[in-house]
Amino acid sequence: MTTIPKDLVAASASPLILSLLFEGESYGYAIIAAVRDLSDGDICWTDGMLYPVMHRLEKQGLVRSRWELSDVGRRRKYYRLTPNGRTVLEQEREQWLLVHSTLEKLWVKSHV
Repeated sequence: MTTIPKDLVAASASPLILSLLFEGESYGYAIIAAVRDLSDGDICWTDGMLYPVMHRLEKQGLVRSRWELSDVGRRRKYYRLTPNGRTVLEQEREQWLLVHSTLEKLWVKSHV
């Protein structure tokens, strides 16, 4: 298992969440589970990490939420991407791909 520094986890939270919501509406636990599964268990978020980011994204108008009863009768807050969220996701995607590409060039060149 790879340990990822907190600052990198924090920096990647928004693009990860926006990317997951691009695929469709979801709720907190499902987002946490999806990130864990996609990272093969290397990125393990908690509620305390996820929900402040979700609230920030909602305040920024990038996601919207709604409450709904789950199959087991508990209320669950569902999040979806807004049109502005899609625009920001594309911008963040381009930024992350640029950083990734630059690091890849450096690391191949230096044989790290």
